[in-house]
Amino acid sequence: MKLFKTFSQKPAEIERTWYVVDASENSIGRVATVVANLVSGKTKTTFTPHVDNGDYVVVINAAKVGVTGSKLTDKKYYRHSGYIGNLKAKSLEDLLRSNPERVIEEAVKGMLPKNKLQADRMARLKVFAGAEHAHTAQTPKKVEVK
Repeated sequence: MKLFKTFSQKPAEIERTWYVVDASENSIGRVATVVANLVSGKTKTTFTPHVDNGDYVVVINAAKVGVTGSKLTDKKYYRHSGYIGNLKAKSLEDLLRSNPERVIEEAVKGMLPKNKLQADRMARLKVFAGAEHAHTAQTPKKVEVK
């Protein structure tokens, strides 16, 4: 009789790779699910939920991300300073015009588990509005969004 053991990855055994994702002409949700899976390490066979074994992900062309329906005007992004009556709201159209990187970051952050590992995973996400990025020295592998 063969006994199987549950694999649990140690933090010293983590190997991180770099990936690049082109967000142009893809919807926000499709890009965010691919990126969230890569950043959290769910695509690896050594995935362990309590160990942060995800990879680095560079997202390019965040300003050219696509949306469906009337989300450009209807979808709102909220922020609050902590003072009474100081809730700010911005539409997706305004946010894509002023800060397109934040749209992708918010979508990926919403898809990650809300725990102590979330901040470290978000730190490995690098988002750029244009096609150029500062991480060519790491030779990232290209990932297609389906």
